[in-house]
Amino acid sequence: MDTRALLIFLLIGLIAGWLASFIVGGGGLLRYLLTGVVGAFVGGWLANRFNFSFGFGNAFVEQILIATIGAIIVVLIARLLA
Repeated sequence: MDTRALLIFLLIGLIAGWLASFIVGGGGLLRYLLTGVVGAFVGGWLANRFNFSFGFGNAFVEQILIATIGAIIVVLIARLLA
């Protein structure tokens, strides 16, 4: 993974974590980044597993939405376990 791809991945994670915080609460830049990055992995895995796609035609927006869904799932599971 080159530097540009890593920065884009982190940006997607940051935006996804920020959006997820509006839905399930929480805050802080580091928390947004961590939940968004983990959520990107979870959301991407679930989207591939169930062959899910929004079909927007804009890959960046679709990746953010899938990562946001994954981040919401991660936060809810963490709250259940805590």
